[in-house]
Amino acid sequence: MEKGPFRADQVGSILRTEAIKQARLDKAAGKIDAGELRAIEDEEIKYIVAKQKEAGLTAVTDGEFRRAWWHFDFLEGLDGVEGYDADTGIQFANVQTKTHSVKIVAPIRFGNHPMLADYRFLHSIAGEEAVAKMTIPSPAMLHYRGDIDYAPYIADKALFLQDLADAYKQAIQAFYDEGCRYLQLDDTSWSYLCSDEQREVVRSRGFDPDELQTIYKDLINEAISEKPADMVITMHICRGNFRSTWIASGGYEPVAETLFGGLHIDGFFLEYDNDRSGDFAPLRYVKRPDLKIILGLITSKNGILEDPDAIKARIKEASEFVPLSQLCLSPQCGFASTEEGNVLTEHEQWAKLAHVVTIAKDIWNEK
Repeated sequence: MEKGPFRADQVGSILRTEAIKQARLDKAAGKIDAGELRAIEDEEIKYIVAKQKEAGLTAVTDGEFRRAWWHFDFLEGLDGVEGYDADTGIQFANVQTKTHSVKIVAPIRFGNHPMLADYRFLHSIAGEEAVAKMTIPSPAMLHYRGDIDYAPYIADKALFLQDLADAYKQAIQAFYDEGCRYLQLDDTSWSYLCSDEQREVVRSRGFDPDELQTIYKDLINEAISEKPADMVITMHICRGNFRSTWIASGGYEPVAETLFGGLHIDGFFLEYDNDRSGDFAPLRYVKRPDLKIILGLITSKNGILEDPDAIKARIKEASEFVPLSQLCLSPQCGFASTEEGNVLTEHEQWAKLAHVVTIAKDIWNEK
């Protein structure tokens, strides 16, 4: 398991440090410029990469420190996509995000995307003993979250999906050319299709939830169809993560056959940290011996360390459906899907990641 996913892994986002938070405020107030902000980000990313290594992780990320959102920042970097202030934010359990969304206003293309430079920097500081992991939203997220204001796409949905897939093909190749061998696609749409409440939302938007599964399967498979053979692409299935709250509830059963049997992904990061996540039975659809399942049994929503014996017992339970050799362990999500971050301290965050590493070493007896 030299390429990832690793026995002890992570989803990727990290609580923003105080230096980052202050720099963002100073930039907004005109006290520093974009170059000065980036220099501060560079130093803080060096710090958190060192902390990830200290925790024992092999896959290191930049913590998404240059982003405000896990998805919008990347999507806005695509040609033809613009961010705008929406009427409302995204509704989570008892809390709502800032008002922001994206819209498609011209043909979608992957051009000189700013996150290529972001990855280049991460790759340059990761070191030989670590693997620089890049996280971007799944192409399904632009379809699910984006408003189409470009007339040809309104008239021809197939053209929209093809252009979107082609842009991601170019993105994957571009990151590969920068040295990326471990890419993660983050996606909330699949978990929404497991939620009765969110399935009704999908219907209210004019889509059939089951038909949407097929649309997203085909879109994602086309987007990754030309990935280089030595590049690993995983997917994180998220139920929503904002200030330690959530959106969707429900096990993976409604989408399991499509996800595990139909998507040509190398590994799935799955949220299994609470009762809302359902049981392991949907993993019976994992038939490929090369497909890795990363069990998100460690919550990123609070700082309490889970009982190691309880985690080991749950992994043993999961191994009744998927061989232990195909399983890995991680937190169920990142610690800061948006710049606001979850409700725990930085110290607790690093303890969580070290906890994942310790438990994984006990289970798999690997160094």
